[in-house]
Amino acid sequence: MTLAIQHINPVGLGDPSHYGYTQITVVPAHTKLVYIAGQLGENESGDSVSADFAAQLKQSFANLRTALTAVGATPEQVVKITVLSVDHNAEKQRLISAERNAMWPGDRKPASTLIPVPRLAVEGMLFEIDAVAVILDS
Repeated sequence: MTLAIQHINPVGLGDPSHYGYTQITVVPAHTKLVYIAGQLGENESGDSVSADFAAQLKQSFANLRTALTAVGATPEQVVKITVLSVDHNAEKQRLISAERNAMWPGDRKPASTLIPVPRLAVEGMLFEIDAVAVILDS
């Protein structure tokens, strides 16, 4: 029997797939949950890669991929993300949606919450993403 993560956009709720996420994800029994802390637009030394939102966004997603790889997971195993965007606006939304769709193409997108914030914990950081991933036991 193959265990599968379900991705659901039910009738009665808008389909957010063009923004790069799903309304509901359902995790099967007998799985291991992995919680990944907020990933910022900084390099391995903790230095900001840029003062530019787009550059920080790309680095944050790259850092998320690194964290997933470290636990033997792939983007397809991410079931929930939370995104924090400093001084959020329509252009930042467009960039975030494009990056989410690049990481999660097709219809297997995680559930997502985006929270506009005035600043993040690290001075100069403009974007942060955390994740919950599921490792399926066979």
